[in-house]
Amino acid sequence: MNRSHDPFPTDRPAVVTCGLPYANGDLHIGHLRGNLSADVFARALETLGQQTAYVCGSDMHGTPIAVEAEQEGVPPEEFALRYHEQYEETFERFNVDFDNYGHTHQPTNVKLTQEIVHTLDKKGYVTEKAIEVAWDPTEEQPLPDRYVEGTCPYCGSTARGDECDEGCGRHLEPGEIEEPTSVITGNPAEYRTREHKFFRLSELQEYLQAFIDRLEGTDNARNQPREWIEGELKDWCITRDLDWGIDYPDEETDLVLYVWVDAPIEYIASTKQYTDRVGADVYDWETTWRDDGEIVHVIGPDIIQHHTVFWPAMLHAVGYTEPRAVMASGFVTLNGEGFSTSRNRAVWAREYLDEGFDPDLLRYYITTHSGFQQDLDFSWDRFQERVNSELLGTLGNFIYRSLLFAYRNYGGTPDVPCPQPVADRIETALGSFQEGVNDYSIREIGTVPVELARFGNEYIQRNEPWKLTDEDPERAATVIRGCVQLAKAIAVLLEPTAPQTATRIWKQLDEAGSVHDATLDTALVAPSEQFDEPTELFEPIEDERVDTLTQRLEDRQAQPEVDDPTDEDEATDAETALEPLSEDRISFEQFQALDLRVGRITDAEPIEGADKLVKLAVDIGHETRQVVAGLRQLHDVEELPGTRVVLLANLEKAELFGVESDGMVLAAGEEADLLTTHGETPPGTSIK
Repeated sequence: MNRSHDPFPTDRPAVVTCGLPYANGDLHIGHLRGNLSADVFARALETLGQQTAYVCGSDMHGTPIAVEAEQEGVPPEEFALRYHEQYEETFERFNVDFDNYGHTHQPTNVKLTQEIVHTLDKKGYVTEKAIEVAWDPTEEQPLPDRYVEGTCPYCGSTARGDECDEGCGRHLEPGEIEEPTSVITGNPAEYRTREHKFFRLSELQEYLQAFIDRLEGTDNARNQPREWIEGELKDWCITRDLDWGIDYPDEETDLVLYVWVDAPIEYIASTKQYTDRVGADVYDWETTWRDDGEIVHVIGPDIIQHHTVFWPAMLHAVGYTEPRAVMASGFVTLNGEGFSTSRNRAVWAREYLDEGFDPDLLRYYITTHSGFQQDLDFSWDRFQERVNSELLGTLGNFIYRSLLFAYRNYGGTPDVPCPQPVADRIETALGSFQEGVNDYSIREIGTVPVELARFGNEYIQRNEPWKLTDEDPERAATVIRGCVQLAKAIAVLLEPTAPQTATRIWKQLDEAGSVHDATLDTALVAPSEQFDEPTELFEPIEDERVDTLTQRLEDRQAQPEVDDPTDEDEATDAETALEPLSEDRISFEQFQALDLRVGRITDAEPIEGADKLVKLAVDIGHETRQVVAGLRQLHDVEELPGTRVVLLANLEKAELFGVESDGMVLAAGEEADLLTTHGETPPGTSIK
């Protein structure tokens, strides 16, 4: 069923989901990016007045869990449940407010998965084909997915049976991997013919081409799958030779369903469990998934095709509602390098909590540090700088100084009207917040209350009410009335990103009810007449603490690497993608011939008909150049203006998609990490 695209809030129920965490290891802060961002978005929808459910669950099936459980000598269900329970506890401590958190092995998901697959089969969308599958001749057993490793047939990199995780990142079908080796014995594997079930994805190509054009969300989620959808779309193998998983329905077969069949169906099952608990009069899962609900998926960058190709095709084939939006994040790195559990290069979620840090600090850093689809780099010193300058120095400082002045001089909110300039600025902030939701900008949602606090600091500093109390007491009361109103508005707007902090502000204002139930219109309702003396919202993070945490991380990384063939994080390790150094040398004179200049992007817009290309206006001091760059799938186009870049200015002009390009913007790696300068060097400065 196709979706309409009315701005939020709508009168239709919404569901926000996050990519299911795989239940085979501890969570680090890289894993948290999706869940925290989805939580922010779901809370923000509710702040707009949108009926919303936020659901998720643990992914319990698949070969990595089967392999690791076998290595531990425990049943796969016991192994996976251990991590599922740990995830529930960890998410709760980070104030992730799921309406339901289930897992894929629960009866609700098993039954619903088999019903959906049965419907696909009955409607003719499933066919049976004989294919070559990897086989361990020593153990006399098939080798699905992570039970086999070998060479990617597309790029030649080392790959797992279902994914080229260290190379091109492509999804691999059974039988595609070359030079297969058994993970069980380490022996060379062989291929044998087996009958498997295929979803006839190729028949839905026309639907998917229309779907991707109307899909909302992030640019990378819309653009990355176009190569698949507009190329030769192959049928998808949906069964595996494995004991651990959901049995294929209605057949006398020993096959189980591929994990990527039942994992997204958990989104529906988890929503159904929520309805079963609260009643359809509170939230009706069938209205959302079978009628006209607003479905928003928040995912990582490595599972875009699953959510924009396989999943909507399945939903459409069985008559369920298609997603309205898919929001795909960038990767998370650590001091510029990828997270790796095998190298112990990670900041663990429980480690952060055990340090006694406020969860809101990490929620704010992760969700506002960069655009959602851009890579996010974590370091303890950058974390400290953002917390101390923005949360403590800007927001916390304004709330404390305003409420303290109001308490000491008026016992609460002065009994005068809110000044119009303050009311107007709050209205502007409410509009920016709503635009952030409709633009799917997690960062905008989180920065709006901080910017409002920045205005508040400027407002109180400019009006100096401490001088007006004697000279012009009426004016002093009006200024502080505006400050208290700003504090209340900040609490409402901050709730999605930093719910604990918003609660503390709400209580300091002695407001009735819960800030979690407040909607945008509450921000302009007069604050409580009386409240008690406030306390500081945040404590500064000291240099010594940061030095200790940084050294601890460096010491861990210096330890010998533990070989872990099931490490889920190696795909994000930049070290695996280094190209060899060139043996060809150039002369100094040849280098001097390159006219490299500091530039600043002043405007950016996508080029119609080109999936990857963006037209940039780049200020290089002497003039503004028009440059075409392949950044569209890797950067948020709207966030490029203002970015400093390095431009090759004396490159021959070229024409791409009918647009002239006068220069080249330099970037590093497959993720197009834009080169820039450390300081504020003026545009046009030569690079030597």
